[in-house]
Amino acid sequence: MKIVTVVGARPQFIKAAPVSRVLRQSHTEVLLHTGQHYDENMSAVFFAELDLPQPDVNLGVGSGLHGAQTAAMLAGIEQVLLAEKPDWVLVYGDTNSTLAGALAAAKLHIKVAHVEAGLRSFNRRMPEEINRVLADHISTLLLCPSQTAVENLAAEGVTHGVHLVGDVMADALAFAAARAQTHSDVLQRLGLSEKGFLLATVHRAENTDDPARLHAILEAFSALDEPIVFPIHPRTRTYLEALDLKSTIHNLKSIDPVGYLDMVRLEQAARMILTDSGGIQKEAYWLGVPCVTLRDETEWVETVQAGWNVLAGADTARIVTAVREFVLPEVRPALYGDGAAAARIVGRLQSDKDKRLSRCSTCH
Repeated sequence: MKIVTVVGARPQFIKAAPVSRVLRQSHTEVLLHTGQHYDENMSAVFFAELDLPQPDVNLGVGSGLHGAQTAAMLAGIEQVLLAEKPDWVLVYGDTNSTLAGALAAAKLHIKVAHVEAGLRSFNRRMPEEINRVLADHISTLLLCPSQTAVENLAAEGVTHGVHLVGDVMADALAFAAARAQTHSDVLQRLGLSEKGFLLATVHRAENTDDPARLHAILEAFSALDEPIVFPIHPRTRTYLEALDLKSTIHNLKSIDPVGYLDMVRLEQAARMILTDSGGIQKEAYWLGVPCVTLRDETEWVETVQAGWNVLAGADTARIVTAVREFVLPEVRPALYGDGAAAARIVGRLQSDKDKRLSRCSTCH
């Protein structure tokens, strides 16, 4: 089989790495990077750390308004697909790269496989929600990380081609967590001690683009009486500089984005994580680190139900209370698979091809 894998953002590099390792054992993969994340710490370093092959194609689209960015990706991906003629286009998650890859393939009648299908926040104001819904409805294979995702698709009338494969992020984290212990010196570089700090990330448009929400989150950070390590996403930095807020927060240790191994090491060592990232919510759960989610809803509802994740939105008082009064649950149920999702994903791609070949052979 020939598969074109479309990636463009940091979480997608992480998800693609374990799948790529399995794919390339028996199949041909063309790795297409849209360039949605393009600076060293948001992009290139991830390929080296995760043993992910360098992209075969880099569209270099960069940042921009949603319409312009997605259109540029769509045009570039279409040219690659016309040249490569793959059996499958493999897309991940919920970014503009996901939507562009799925649309380009569907319009050329190339089958789409969507990893992380079926996730829903039920908030259509989120660009990510639009991307994931549209990608799901034009995909041939819907590769779900959880039973909840399967049920979400069924509620929308999508049942054909739906498979529960587990979460590929678990595969990636298992690889990175062991490596981070020996390959990352980020705690020493930053002068941090185990469980002696909070780790915070803020990058979702619903928070960065709304001055009131961003201000409320930063007020909560300021009210907390312990160090907060804050790797700042480029988009978030722009808004923080415009508001001139972070310089007034005495306990905030702002740093540039870090590579995946450094980030995993920070997650392992943090006393608690405050984030609006879906991927980090899961990583916190798997690592046994309490999480406060800076959103009003989450796609990863099971982490909340298990008591390891608290939804605090952008409400200053709720965030502070969640951090100060969090009670560590006694158990942490196994969620989102067993670290073998990549093998199941590749197996489903191969199984679909085998079925089609079998049907063709019976026609003669």
